[in-house]
Amino acid sequence: MSIFDDLIGEISQEPLKEKENNEIIFSVAELSNILKSTLENTFSHIKIKGEIIGLKKHSSGTYYFDLKETLNAKDYILNCVLWKWTKINTKIEDGLEVIITGKITAYTGRSSYQLTVENIEIAGIGALLKIIEERKEKLRKEGIFDDSHKKPIPKYPKIIGVITSPTGAVIQDIIHRISDRYPTRILLYPVAVQGEGADIQITEAINNFNKINDDNRPDVIIVARGGGSMQDLMPFNEENVVRATYNSTIPIISAVGHETDTTLIDYVSDLRAPTPTGAAEKAVPVKKEILITLNDYSSRFIHTINRLYDNFKLKIETLSNKIKNPTQFIHDAFQRLDEKTSKLDILTKNKINILKDKINYSNKMLESYSFKNVLKRGYSIVWNKDEIISDKNALQKLNTATIEFANGKIDIFTTNQKPHKNKTIIKKDEQGELF
Repeated sequence: MSIFDDLIGEISQEPLKEKENNEIIFSVAELSNILKSTLENTFSHIKIKGEIIGLKKHSSGTYYFDLKETLNAKDYILNCVLWKWTKINTKIEDGLEVIITGKITAYTGRSSYQLTVENIEIAGIGALLKIIEERKEKLRKEGIFDDSHKKPIPKYPKIIGVITSPTGAVIQDIIHRISDRYPTRILLYPVAVQGEGADIQITEAINNFNKINDDNRPDVIIVARGGGSMQDLMPFNEENVVRATYNSTIPIISAVGHETDTTLIDYVSDLRAPTPTGAAEKAVPVKKEILITLNDYSSRFIHTINRLYDNFKLKIETLSNKIKNPTQFIHDAFQRLDEKTSKLDILTKNKINILKDKINYSNKMLESYSFKNVLKRGYSIVWNKDEIISDKNALQKLNTATIEFANGKIDIFTTNQKPHKNKTIIKKDEQGELF
């Protein structure tokens, strides 16, 4: 029995309003309601495969789109509605081939029918892989995955930001691993890690961590979730998540899925960890190993200091042996002073003798040129007080004069003056020529 046979059976059971020539007559409203009831009862749970086209999100949060199938060069279209309160695990977009679970409903006001969506699945892994590969190639051409933009992971982080689901084993594994290795502060930013809207929450978490400018700013961020299907991991393949990771000024470690799982965030993150536990291990060092290293450095430092001290002490001792006793320095200084004093005495005596010789020579020369030697040869000098009279006319003008001989002096005066005692009187006429 076909669907249409059931439909006719239901119609035949409806109370008839009118009959004309034994034919059933329906009103428009009656037929619309009957069809709506029949469709909803008959197709209350159905799965339909097709391609999403014309996707639109209403301001209320409800999605409207069509499901298309092309057969024999003809397009078949089915209107679909995804109410805002319906939660799905797949991010929908145009061109995505999906399998939709839902029910057929009719809108009596326009006598149209549509599919009310209850769940959406990707129609095969190939479709997802194609979307991911196309997106990966697009981002690669933009340089989003270049190693040149990757930032180093700090060795000793004070704060670690974790973006993951607040429930489940992932966050607990990260907390326990960090606590065991290198206890530090952890800031959890709870997000949905799969399903519709998960990518938006993850993007907001990355951006909000980067907006922190106080002491709560993380030194490194871990974006993590456990394993799952390719469809479950799709939020980490979304373009907005990849770009937020690229633009982050805080280093990001991605840890999504199992070791064999790879998402687009792994290509752009500063470091990829195979698992969330592995991310915790890469984010912090091992405290015990640090202590061992510090002890080793301390021992080497002490050994180096001791060696330097011994070398310095040896140098001091060597130099000390070369340094004489201060008393010896004084003795040596006195001895050098005595030597220099002796040399000075000799030099002084020699200098004095030389000067004496020069003086004696000068005296002899002075004596040889002295007028007294001339007097000894029979000459004399006539003085007028301190002046030598060398002209007779000058003498004739004087009243007195003094004559110096080799053996003394005699005062003379003219006859016009009274002679003094012990003075000889020489008349001008009797003097004659003395010179």
